[in-house]
Amino acid sequence: MSDEDLPDYVLRNRGKWDAWAPEWVAGGECNWARTEPSWGMWGIPEAELRMLDDVAGKDAIELGCGTAYVSAWLARRGARPVGIDNSAKQLETARRLQKEHGLEFPLIHGNGESAPFPDASFDLVISEYGVATWADPYRWIPEAARLLRPGGRLVFLVNGYLQILCQPDEENVPATDRLARDQFGSYRFEWSSDESVEFHLAHGEMIRLLHASGFEVEDLIEIQAPEGTTTRCEYVTSEWARRWPSEELWKARTRT
Repeated sequence: MSDEDLPDYVLRNRGKWDAWAPEWVAGGECNWARTEPSWGMWGIPEAELRMLDDVAGKDAIELGCGTAYVSAWLARRGARPVGIDNSAKQLETARRLQKEHGLEFPLIHGNGESAPFPDASFDLVISEYGVATWADPYRWIPEAARLLRPGGRLVFLVNGYLQILCQPDEENVPATDRLARDQFGSYRFEWSSDESVEFHLAHGEMIRLLHASGFEVEDLIEIQAPEGTTTRCEYVTSEWARRWPSEELWKARTRT
């Protein structure tokens, strides 16, 4: 697909993530160096969330891989990962870290809503934010179903929907204890501070979309910030995230 054929938000997000890429180099380096995965803004251990259960020998694709540390974790656990990302600059960092750590797996510059692979190519589709935040769920979730084999797993970590509803539009202002935006009729979110576009679905809409795409929902974990943790994210505080979920983890499986 040529750039002219891409949706507006794909091109807008590509430009923003190319510009943001230098800010994520240090985080990518840190995560590539980890011997044990930890997830999201609070660094929740893999032993608690179990996003990478039973991946050895499996074909996996990370949609919106960024610096590809999740794909690196998959490779170290015996999976055969592929990473795809909308940002060429993010992939430059990923390729450098591959060389530094001696890990090789395919990295593709492209749109995770239309991955260049045949149907039923993978056993696992995974996204930590990535496509799950920056792509249209009515496009990427059916695409994930197409890519998965029968019984394949979809695992994605995203912002908590309540946090998005409590997020003021002002730049660098964290979520408050008041609703700042409507739930009904909202799933594409734009911010006055930059050109990026995010997508967030209410839980009922997400469940219906997953079911319509051929998935059975296995779990929804609404994550509470652990005591004493901090985050580099400016849009939520640990105090807020101790009271309400700032992140949520979805696990689903294609029907056999």
